[in-house]
Amino acid sequence: MNLLESTNMAVKTLTANKLRSTLTMLGIIIGNASVIAMVAIGQGAQQFTQQKLESFGPNQLSVFPGGENAEGVNTEVAQLVLADAEAIATQAPAVQEVAPQMSSNLQLSRQGRISKVNVTGTTSGILYVRNLRVRQGRFFDSIEQQQNAQVVILGPAVARKLFGSENPLGQSVQMNNLSFQVVGVMQAKGAFMGNNPDEIAYVPITTMAGQLAGRRSPNGIPIDYLELSAKDKASVRAAAFQTTNILTRRHGKKNFTVAANKSVQDLVNQVTGTLSFVLAAIAGISLLVGGIGIMNIMLVSVTERTQEIGLRKAIGATQQAILTQFLIEAIILSVAGGLIGTGIGVSGALVVGILTPLKPTVPVGAIILAAGVSGSIGLIFGVAPARQAARLDPIAALRGA
Repeated sequence: MNLLESTNMAVKTLTANKLRSTLTMLGIIIGNASVIAMVAIGQGAQQFTQQKLESFGPNQLSVFPGGENAEGVNTEVAQLVLADAEAIATQAPAVQEVAPQMSSNLQLSRQGRISKVNVTGTTSGILYVRNLRVRQGRFFDSIEQQQNAQVVILGPAVARKLFGSENPLGQSVQMNNLSFQVVGVMQAKGAFMGNNPDEIAYVPITTMAGQLAGRRSPNGIPIDYLELSAKDKASVRAAAFQTTNILTRRHGKKNFTVAANKSVQDLVNQVTGTLSFVLAAIAGISLLVGGIGIMNIMLVSVTERTQEIGLRKAIGATQQAILTQFLIEAIILSVAGGLIGTGIGVSGALVVGILTPLKPTVPVGAIILAAGVSGSIGLIFGVAPARQAARLDPIAALRGA
């Protein structure tokens, strides 16, 4: 009996027991679908996280008070001032823009409407550093900053709370019993990792320090921290090095920390990549379970078809022919289950892409790997039942039947 005849006989045998064949494939179907869906969703989550991080500022670095010395011991906390940001902006060639910041939770009110929001004192550099856009009006300029102007730019969520559907431009809001004119409303950006720029109000950093926070320093206007952007991705390391040198020279010691947004991106990519691998590995266990299911059903099939096997061997069928037929049946079950599972996995990933912000991508390699694993499982787990069937003694098989 040639390979084609063995395949035809295997197909007829499997289609004659449709329910059993379907239940046998179920483990492979679930396994393949789970692996492909998990890999696709994991890659989608990784891309979504990376895009979100990049959307919060291109090539961004942050400078925070406090640091560690060579022995890893925490050093004295630095008092960062506005002059530090100005020095970095003028003396660091690799830095594109700097945004010093001072934040406080303050109560904003307007005609009986009250909202407690994060008010951030900063400069116009924050637009570039955090990749922000003004939807209505404008951002404050350097002249208003020098004049300690009482102007405010509202995040879209803050504007809705205080003004509803009314246009807030040119109107006033109250902060600390002071009247601030609304000159702009930011474009919606959305929350990510606990940070929602839509719920922030921006004022000039000089106004924040002198009129709202009441903070003074003999060294200049104090700031909480500063963010900056390198000129491009290749300049991030140089920007961090130059910033560290400038601040160390100004402070006399390294009592601050410079952190690159790229490091956070790399860390997030590592975490999401590891989670994707773990989820795919867990889903892959069902492939193993499916293979065991195929072996069990094939062993039952050998027992049920003892008479058939004995008759075929009695009329001249070789052990090789019997072995080949049962192996083909196992491979057909696993490959068919793999193809169906692949279709379900890809469909599931597409549904997730429609219903969530994630954009799952299905790597061709994952499909090829899943299909190859499915075929291998059929071959591996089909060997034992096939060998058992091929070794049956025809006389004993016919007598036992």
